[in-house]
Amino acid sequence: MRSNSATILNGQVMQDSNTSDMIFDVATLIEFLSGSTTLLPGTVILTAHPTASAWHRKPPRWLRPGDQVTIEIESIGKLTNLVANEAPL
Repeated sequence: MRSNSATILNGQVMQDSNTSDMIFDVATLIEFLSGSTTLLPGTVILTAHPTASAWHRKPPRWLRPGDQVTIEIESIGKLTNLVANEAPL
C-alpha cells in the first residue's frame, strides 16, 4: 500500500512525501521492529525523512517548546503533539 504522508509544524507543511519513497517499506519495518519488541495495538512507528530535518533548512529550524507537530498518513489519520521541555529527573 502506498500512501501520501506529511509532517506539519505549526500549520506549515515541512515534509510532503509518499511511503513509496521510503528506503524500507512499512512491512519490512514492522518485521524488523517486531523481532525485538512487542508491537501492541496503538503502537506508533515514526521514521524520518531527510529533507524534513532541521539540517536541510536554511536557516535550520529546530523544534521548540510550544510547537505543534502533526504527522499524517493518508487513509490512516493524523497524530498531533505539542513540544515541551524534558521534565527534570
